Amino acid sequence: MELVLYLVVGALSGVLAGLFGIGGGLILVPVLVYSLTAQGIGVDVLTHIAVGTSLTTTIFTSVNSVLAHQKHKAILWHLVRPISIGVLGGAALGAMTASMIQGPMLQKIIGVFALTMAVQMAFNLTPKTRKPPPASPGLLAAGGVIGWASAIFGIAGGSLTVPFLVWRSTDMKKAVATSSACGVLIALAAAVGYVVTGWHAEGLPEWSTGFVYWPAVVGMATTSMLFARVGAKLAHRLDPLLLKRLFALMLVIVGLNFLLQ
Repeated sequence: MELVLYLVVGALSGVLAGLFGIGGGLILVPVLVYSLTAQGIGVDVLTHIAVGTSLTTTIFTSVNSVLAHQKHKAILWHLVRPISIGVLGGAALGAMTASMIQGPMLQKIIGVFALTMAVQMAFNLTPKTRKPPPASPGLLAAGGVIGWASAIFGIAGGSLTVPFLVWRSTDMKKAVATSSACGVLIALAAAVGYVVTGWHAEGLPEWSTGFVYWPAVVGMATTSMLFARVGAKLAHRLDPLLLKRLFALMLVIVGLNFLLQ
């Protein structure tokens, strides 16, 4: 049943990654927290394992999403390069920051973030401006902040990168595609950070490397890699507003659950 759960969640996160450019972490982290709790993993490490495992799985999801968006020539590589430099440092710093936060408090932080994203998605709150993207130093700084926050929340950064790019006059579809490219490096850098910071942690389950739990990675990555392309295709064909609102409802439930535990 655990494997079936990871396969189903991986498929759902893959579709969401391709459709919204969010990497699927907002789905993966809550499910992993519930699953690891059922397995008897201690509260001190289970949230960190959930975040590290989510980020590792997102590497595979993001790669497939990038390949699908590249077929549509929608990725703005001149923006990806400077953002990614900032992302690498920010994600590593974020992993170290998360390792210093106690598990229950980390859950509440993620819960607040889930509720914030629910409001943004439900009401389609997208910033509007006519300003062009900033120069390389500005993009590098933005990448650093996005990478740092993403590593703490266990996401590939799309929830932050897409609004930032749209705010700076980038077409929505191109913003999603560009976000997916940045997400690969965010997930990779943060996942390595969680392996390092969790290397000597106590109470880790078998088949773990640091804060990364490999059985969950294999199960979720298997289906997320396949379904990320489905989501990317839908992103170029459908109006995702209704799906965003349904997703927002789920985030409200998840966020409240994290806060009230």
